[in-house]
Amino acid sequence: MENPFDNYLKTLDIANEKLKLKAKVLEVLKKPKKVIEINIPVEMDDGSIKVFTGYRVQFNDARGPFKGGIRYHPTVHLDEVKALSAWMALKCAVVNIPMGGGKGGIIVNPKELSKSELQRLSRGYIRAIHESIGPYKDVPAPDVYTTAEIMGWMLDEYESIYGRNPAVITGKPLEVGGSLGRDKATAQGGYYILKEALDLVDLDMNATIAVQGFGNAGATIAKLLFEDGFKVVAVSDSKGGCYDEKGLDIPKVFEHKEEKGTVFGYAKKITNEELLELPVDVIIPAALENVITAKNVEKIKAKIILELANGPTTSEADAVLFKNDVFLIPDILSNAGGVTVSYFEWVQNLQGYYWKLEEVDAKLKEIMVASFHQVYEYRKKFHVDMRTAAYILSIERIAKAIEKRE
Repeated sequence: MENPFDNYLKTLDIANEKLKLKAKVLEVLKKPKKVIEINIPVEMDDGSIKVFTGYRVQFNDARGPFKGGIRYHPTVHLDEVKALSAWMALKCAVVNIPMGGGKGGIIVNPKELSKSELQRLSRGYIRAIHESIGPYKDVPAPDVYTTAEIMGWMLDEYESIYGRNPAVITGKPLEVGGSLGRDKATAQGGYYILKEALDLVDLDMNATIAVQGFGNAGATIAKLLFEDGFKVVAVSDSKGGCYDEKGLDIPKVFEHKEEKGTVFGYAKKITNEELLELPVDVIIPAALENVITAKNVEKIKAKIILELANGPTTSEADAVLFKNDVFLIPDILSNAGGVTVSYFEWVQNLQGYYWKLEEVDAKLKEIMVASFHQVYEYRKKFHVDMRTAAYILSIERIAKAIEKRE
């Protein structure tokens, strides 16, 4: 398995071959500005104490306050959080919002905790890092296995220390300062970009689409595509997938998932691995990292890959896809809708003025479409794949901000 931070460094080097960054700027971009490791004692429901290890990595804030989610997962490790914080800095820069990159995580399986234990853990995390976050310092958000409810607990804990300040955390419930459209933002942003990409590769509404992952992002983009008349032929979750070459009835897939706890078995049964190799026009990895690798990349038949997950494609697979003329739209662009609407939430919190859903969607579309075409222009200018083009554009923006501060 690739070290995710090494993967970031490899792509940084590739981008630098084109940019020729100043040596001191390159060195700044190779390491996080600050790494916080904490141990959080939590009283369990049986009265015992369990200590959980957590992290907050603040990568770069040259363009604005650190910004990035907090994930709860048993496999969280420091190199992963470092890589994700770096990608967040690039993600904010590629869509040109004035924020930097950060990321947090706790080594925990949240499914093994009661709601009260989860709340005590979440509040303990904020108590441990509260001095390092704030509306103009570092603005956390939800990520894997964290929710709007958890953000509400974290906000309340922060405000119990500093007083009312909703702009410190995004992805909150609407009732405490959240933004309309935030729940669907990652998928909505990816959807806007996919429609632009289809035009570029001469595909239309008859394009067949497979979505790996039926969590928030994957299920939402499947729903958006179905409602717009596209043919979604396969979806999957952690237990497996279903496939119908004539197209799935996505609302009925939702019903099956609700009843059975999985999409597996709704139609022809397939594995997550088989889904990626289907004879479709578009595949959307929306679940885990490192699912498209040197082992399966030659079996991929899709013309477009839209990465809604973080890091679903390895660097070795990237090179093969480019050689095979597969149009890959990288995660730092494809799934930047989430952080873009988080930025909108932060702006609304600071203003104390909240937008209608139509305004959120319109602003999101404008940013995502413009960013896609800027990356595509860099792809042509530098004769590189879309991921490298996105890295070049974002790193160039961050580098200029670093230089302007000297």
